[in-house]
Amino acid sequence: MSRTHVLVEVSVETPEAFGFNAMLFESSSTGEAVRAAEVAIADLAGYGLEPEEEAAPVPMFGADLTRSEIQAESLPADRAQFFGSSETTSDRTASSLVVPCSVGSADYARLCEHEAIAVWPNSELTLLSGVEGVEASFVDVVAGASSAGGVDCRPFRPGVPVSTIRHLLGVESIWRRGYRGQNVVVGVIDEGVDGTTYPVIGGFARPEAGRLPGTAPVTSHGSMCAADVLIAAPASRIYDYPSLGIPRSGGALQMYHAILNQRRIDGTPHVTSNSYGFPGVPDPRRFPKHEVHDRNHPLHRKIREVVQSGAQAFFAAGNCGQDCPGSRCHASGIGPGRSIHGSNSLAEVTTVAAVNSRHERIGYSSQGEGMFEGEKPDLAAYSHIFANFGPGRPGGTVKPYDSGTSTACPVVAGVAALLLSAVPRTSPSALKKALVATATQVGNGVGWNRDFGNGVVNAAAAFDWLTGKTNDS
Repeated sequence: MSRTHVLVEVSVETPEAFGFNAMLFESSSTGEAVRAAEVAIADLAGYGLEPEEEAAPVPMFGADLTRSEIQAESLPADRAQFFGSSETTSDRTASSLVVPCSVGSADYARLCEHEAIAVWPNSELTLLSGVEGVEASFVDVVAGASSAGGVDCRPFRPGVPVSTIRHLLGVESIWRRGYRGQNVVVGVIDEGVDGTTYPVIGGFARPEAGRLPGTAPVTSHGSMCAADVLIAAPASRIYDYPSLGIPRSGGALQMYHAILNQRRIDGTPHVTSNSYGFPGVPDPRRFPKHEVHDRNHPLHRKIREVVQSGAQAFFAAGNCGQDCPGSRCHASGIGPGRSIHGSNSLAEVTTVAAVNSRHERIGYSSQGEGMFEGEKPDLAAYSHIFANFGPGRPGGTVKPYDSGTSTACPVVAGVAALLLSAVPRTSPSALKKALVATATQVGNGVGWNRDFGNGVVNAAAAFDWLTGKTNDS
C-alpha cells in the first residue's frame, strides 16, 4: 500500500515540555525522535500514522510574524536579547508541534478532515544543481562585464577563476580595510560539507546515524556552496546543516529549527545559504496546501522565525528559466512567473538569480515574478566559477565548474558575511536594502526586472552604503 509523507501539526497542551531543549534532545537519536512523535500523535490512533525516523517533531512558536515586524530596521528588544546574545538564553515554549509522519492512502483524506489538527505536505526537495557534461574551458582574465545583459546558454561561456569574481565584486578594497568575513558564521543548508577542506565549526548532528557536521565528501553540492561563500569572505566560518540527508521540506524545517536554537545559544549563524527548491508547480486544485502554494506552511513560518531572529536567509532563484531550463524542471514550473516559488519566493528572504562574468543571465536561471512575492529575484550574482569544481580545484572535474543558481546564492551569502564583519549587528532588512540598492543595473531600464532582479551584487558599493559613504538617508 502506498504511503503519503505529511507534516501533522498538533496543538501543545503542555507547552513547557516542548521547547528548544526538548527538540535538541529528541533530534540526537532515532529512538528519541520516534518516541517524541508517538507522544505527540497519541490522540490520533486509528489513522495509521507512522512517525518518520529521520526527523524529530519541531516546535512552532506562536502566531505568524507580520511583515512590518520582519522588515523592521532593528530587531525588537526582546528578540535581539534572546537571539543575538553570545550567551545561552532560557528555553521557550511552543504553541504547536509539527510531526513528520507517513500515512496510508486510504487514511489520508480522513486525516485531513480532522478538525483539531493541520495536515501539511512533506514534499521532496531538489538540489538546484547546475550544468552537467560541459567542457571545463577556462578564461584567465577579467571578463568584459557590461550592463547590456543578454543570455548565456549551451555550450555556455568558459568558466572563470575565483580571482575574476573577486575583482568583479570589488572585495579587495574591503579586505584592505581589514575585513574578510572574520567573526561571521554562515549556515549552509544542503547535503553536507567537507570539513577537512572547508572551515566547518559546527551544525546539525545525529551521531547515532553517523550524521556529523563536516563529514560529506568534497564533491558534494554542499561543499561547492561552502567554497562559493569563501570567495568574498575567506575568513568566515561554516555551520553544516545537511537537510538534504532528509530530502523533504520536513528535513529543512528541522534544520531551520536547529539554526534558531543555535542562535539562542550563541547568536550564530549570522546568515543562511539555501540552494534547493521544487522543480515544478503542482495543481493547486489537488494540492492547495503544497509548499509552493501556501505561504503558511510550517517550513515558511520557521524561515520567517529565523529571519526575525536576526539571520538573513539567501535562496537560489532556481534553474528553470525559459531559455535552457535544467533537466529536472517540470513543464509546470518553467519560465517567467512560474519558476520562482516556495520558500525561494518569500518576501522575507533574499532571492538570487545567476549571471556569468559578462553579466549575461545564464539561461537556466529562474525568472520572476515570484509566486508569493512579485519582485523576485531580488538580485543576481555570479556562477560558472572554478571554486570547488574545475581543473586544480578541491572537487576536481566531476563537474566542470561551480554552477547553477546554487552557486550564485552562496556567493551573495559570502558578500553578506563580509559586510557583517565590517558592520556587525546589521538587521536582515538593512542588509537586504544595501545589497539591492547598490546592485549593478543590467539590461534595459532602471529598477527591478524579471531576469536580474535589481541588478548584480556589488560588494564594494554595498560596503560604502552601509558605512555611510554613499547613503545620505
